[in-house]
Amino acid sequence: MQKVTIYTDGAARGNPDGPGGYGAVLKYVDSRGELHEKELSQGYIRTTNNRMELMAAIAALEALRRPCEVQLWSDSQYLVNAFNQHWIENWVRKGWKRSGKEPVKNVDLWQRLLKAAEPHEITWNWVRGHNGDPENERCDALATQAADSDDLIPDPGVDIP
Repeated sequence: MQKVTIYTDGAARGNPDGPGGYGAVLKYVDSRGELHEKELSQGYIRTTNNRMELMAAIAALEALRRPCEVQLWSDSQYLVNAFNQHWIENWVRKGWKRSGKEPVKNVDLWQRLLKAAEPHEITWNWVRGHNGDPENERCDALATQAADSDDLIPDPGVDIP
């Protein structure tokens, strides 16, 4: 199985009612020992920071062409804890309800993320944001550049007035 390292970040301006974006960096070493790197980003007209954190992971995993062994790094405890603390398993089992019976937010993206993650063996890792980690800082720059760009698209999971 190909080993891939993915770094992700999301950003939103005026969270939860402003533009936002995500950034992701994918890295792997091929059979000849050559490092390959790919950057992904996209900006949205109106979204939330949590949605962009999820979209970064989704876009990166959907970019993989075959099952991979993935080390995914994110500064979003929302994302990482959902898998490492088994929140998502409980949400699915309870019909996308949280412990207090309130609905889980961003179900559309959680479902898409589960589908994107399915063929891969993923280790979910948390990295402290804005703490000098070069890959996290690069993803943050990609996400904020995307949020500030003129190439914004609608986020179908957010009501746009």
